[in-house]
Amino acid sequence: MDFKKNCLLHGEQVVDLLVDNCQSGDGEVEGLTDEYTELEVLSMVNVGLKSLAKLPSLPKLRKLEVSDNIIAGGLDTLAEKCPNLTYLNLSGNKIKELKTLKVLQNLKNLRSLDLYSCEVSTLEDYRESVFELLPQLTYLDGFDQEDNEVPDSEADGDDVDAAAAFQGEKRKREAEDEGDDDDDE
Repeated sequence: MDFKKNCLLHGEQVVDLLVDNCQSGDGEVEGLTDEYTELEVLSMVNVGLKSLAKLPSLPKLRKLEVSDNIIAGGLDTLAEKCPNLTYLNLSGNKIKELKTLKVLQNLKNLRSLDLYSCEVSTLEDYRESVFELLPQLTYLDGFDQEDNEVPDSEADGDDVDAAAAFQGEKRKREAEDEGDDDDDE
């Protein structure tokens, strides 16, 4: 992926970078260099990422979307390289165990985490375990600890919460659709 060619326009600093569905050559973050230190939002959905180990230092990054990749671990670099993350979407990755998430305790500002469609989300007491492991979280998969969706009033104020609200609404519709299918039988 040539991020610079595709995303730096008119010599301005990039704060939002979306490179969804652009395949990376070796399954690592390529081309994302120290030039992007002003990034606040980074979306790399379905790009074949195996790891975040080569992620450069992104001190202002608040929102990281890396869903639908093949990440199984290696999240330990996030606290050092992206200390201000408030929203992290890892849905659709290969995360299988709670211990893989333990390093996210070091992300003190993390408020919303999405693990939808990861194997870890099928574990017994998954939600309770994640909230216990990561006490700084407010929302997991778009819902709080009491299983309430992200309120619209909170979603209006911050795109991070809006993304969590969107994910929660999407899951609610999917669950309702599944319920409707059961009624038809």
